[in-house]
Amino acid sequence: MTTLDWRAMRAPAREPAVGVGVQLVLLTVLAAGVGLRPEGWAAATGYAVILAVLLTCALSRSRTRSLGPADWVTLARAELVGGVTALVATAWVGKAVPVGLIVALATVALVLDGVDGQVARRTGTVSALGARFDMETDAFLVLVLSVFAARSLGVWVLAIGAMRYVFVAASWAAPWLRASLPPSFARKTVAATQGVILVVAIAGVTSRPVAAGLVGAALAALVWSFGRDVRWLWRGRGAAGARGRTSPGVAV
Repeated sequence: MTTLDWRAMRAPAREPAVGVGVQLVLLTVLAAGVGLRPEGWAAATGYAVILAVLLTCALSRSRTRSLGPADWVTLARAELVGGVTALVATAWVGKAVPVGLIVALATVALVLDGVDGQVARRTGTVSALGARFDMETDAFLVLVLSVFAARSLGVWVLAIGAMRYVFVAASWAAPWLRASLPPSFARKTVAATQGVILVVAIAGVTSRPVAAGLVGAALAALVWSFGRDVRWLWRGRGAAGARGRTSPGVAV
């Protein structure tokens, strides 16, 4: 790497590093307040470091080369997701954690999901990087929530969190799955409801059968949404190269 290239990477690297610092502060607060097992620390710290590395690489390839106002909101959401990750990992190794705290952190992260998009539009800073960052933050939160919900509802709930990643893995073998998708209100609605329904199920505000029914309906809607997208991509696979490529599901 040349000196010029190294200097170009240093500026964007500072911003994701701030996220790692904030994540460690949040973990320290959680450890002092409710206690975290080493597994919780490891899961959340690993998540924060991987996020910082990926975000640094994305910024280095981006023309903006820095986080916009909406991206900072998304980064704040991502740190909350890291807190949820730490609590869920701690719960999975047998230590009791306050479910209300998981619900609270996840709820704030979900509410802020509607804020970053508005900030991007109002400030004229909408970008492909921001959309991808927002989408991946949502996907990981849903994965973590599904892991926690599976403790009481069964391992089948993991399908909700895993579906996005299975789709991405499939796109490595089938490049036509990486073609751009047209905007879809239905896709956006289905995606937005996954986290909400999982939080409701985790919170225990309904009976277990009702929670299972809600999560089952969410899974069915997700299967329908992904199935519809796969069908659309299959039909247009011959023209995928002409349209260009993007990450699956970026269009909403």
